[in-house]
Amino acid sequence: MNFRQADDTNSHLALEIKGVSKAFGRFPALKNVSLQAKDKEFLALLGPSGSGKTTLLRVLAGLEKPDAGEVRFDDEDFLALPVRRRKVGMVFQHYALFRHMTVAQNIAFGLTVRKRSEKPSKSEIADRVNHLLQLVQLEGLDKRFPSQLSGGQRQRVALARALAIEPKMLLLDEPFGALDAQVRRELRRWLRELHDRAGVTTVFVTHDQEEALDLADRVAILKDGELIQLGAPNAVYEHPATPFVFDFLGQACRLPGVIDGDRLRVADWESAAPEGAPQGAVEVFFRPDEVAFAPTDGAGLAAEVRGVAQRGPDVRIDCVVEGATMELIGHGPTLPPGVTPGLAVRIKPLRPQVYAAG
Repeated sequence: MNFRQADDTNSHLALEIKGVSKAFGRFPALKNVSLQAKDKEFLALLGPSGSGKTTLLRVLAGLEKPDAGEVRFDDEDFLALPVRRRKVGMVFQHYALFRHMTVAQNIAFGLTVRKRSEKPSKSEIADRVNHLLQLVQLEGLDKRFPSQLSGGQRQRVALARALAIEPKMLLLDEPFGALDAQVRRELRRWLRELHDRAGVTTVFVTHDQEEALDLADRVAILKDGELIQLGAPNAVYEHPATPFVFDFLGQACRLPGVIDGDRLRVADWESAAPEGAPQGAVEVFFRPDEVAFAPTDGAGLAAEVRGVAQRGPDVRIDCVVEGATMELIGHGPTLPPGVTPGLAVRIKPLRPQVYAAG
């Protein structure tokens, strides 16, 4: 994963969400959510299905009205504005292109339906469409219909259409969800470059952790309608606020442990406790590729190897560690010689994270 570092420039807050709640019947989709985005920031809303991320995006778009809370953009009461005056561009997972319109007509649609006093001239619309075709790298495809395009090309048209109205904010709801993995990776890089060139505040909904961590300036992690953690991609990955965040952001191994003073003990292995760790019974989390292996007479946790699979430079090792089954990932120099099923070894978590048990 290539994490983006937070931009520390002093750009002003563009989007402010304060105490937003929304329920559908008895189901609370959002619970007192508050967060902000800076001008031209790329903010990812990340979470599993049902976490509230799409509901929050729909509130920003004017497609849902919150039961409580406040949304401001450029210090203007966003919820009081009619949808057409919010100047928001939105892109959905399934493109929502007009099949009977050409690429150029689809891109121009938001401009052509404006009331007469606000509608640009035909030549201005044509210039805007040509500019956007270059921006999304679809020059020469203006006369094609959506059925004549690939999935990735259709999504580029949808993004160009959203940008055509010169939005203050771009809202993306799982825009790559319908595409295969290779196309997703290609469009991911392109989308970040497009965001930087367009100079617009972007809010991006995804359940794909790698996508959020690679693309966003900051990541807001939601669960059951609540904001759990907000921060730069590297910060939330390196310092997950809860076991849920640790587990959600990547493969996780967990074992029970005890902290007494400044020492962490897991079974018969002992190490220095992480700074600020709670005392008493804890849950110890670590990444499967952040372990060191040692012979049975070395320091670490007793493990029995059950299976070994070589995948490029990595060796995936299925093993039982203190009664827990887990898949670990070893790299050549860190592995003891002759790792085979049935071998007893010891493992040492290199960067354990601990949370109070319970």
